[in-house]
Amino acid sequence: MTNQEAEPFTYTITFSLLDDQGRAMSNTEETVASVGAGKTVRRTLEQGGYPAGGMLDAGRVRILGVDRVPSDEAPAPVGSCPASGLRLTADQGDAAMGLRVVGLHLENCGSRAYALVGYPVVQLIDAEHQPVDGVEILRGTDGIPMAGGDGGPPRPVTLRPGESAVSGLAWRNTTEFGEAVNVPYVRVRAEAGAEPVMVAPHLDLGTTGELGVRPWRKDETEAGRGTGESGSGRPGAQGPYGRPSSS
Repeated sequence: MTNQEAEPFTYTITFSLLDDQGRAMSNTEETVASVGAGKTVRRTLEQGGYPAGGMLDAGRVRILGVDRVPSDEAPAPVGSCPASGLRLTADQGDAAMGLRVVGLHLENCGSRAYALVGYPVVQLIDAEHQPVDGVEILRGTDGIPMAGGDGGPPRPVTLRPGESAVSGLAWRNTTEFGEAVNVPYVRVRAEAGAEPVMVAPHLDLGTTGELGVRPWRKDETEAGRGTGESGSGRPGAQGPYGRPSSS
């Protein structure tokens, strides 16, 4: 992996592993963190997880996609805690009947309580890491058909160490007149002034021109306490950069 940018970048590569007849058997992700500007990092894709104990060679691997984010905005890896004491991640999302939902998860992994109220601050970013114009960011999802609403206005949330909050992005993948908009990256701040984290949910916004953002709520699910790995509104296992499942 060669970083041709002028600053360190973190890369997530999605591989498809094939059988001896060229059929896709499974996908796997590898993250290469903090590749310096102009630097090249070489690694070997491990055989672990290859189905049926088969032999893994270059002819049985395909690259499905590569996500890249500035290293100083990359989500903190599992088991680590940023200096802010807050670990912000996105999940793999859910899609049904044209409705798309991606969960945002905020874990207090620090040593002090953290209070917030309202909505995450989000900015849509294109493949060249430039802001995307022409999409209205809605506070709440009441205006997104079939999204189910938000259960009322934002309420104050206090996260004790080990607790988590959950928000989410919702949109309709409707394509009518005009050019469909696809947004690979979203820069997210837990609140105004917070440190940004760039996730890669790959939003297929169609031509609706709208994205709804749910308010922060305390994650009351047992699995979501202190892990940042799951919680309400989280339909699937989390990838490092929130990329939707390719299955």
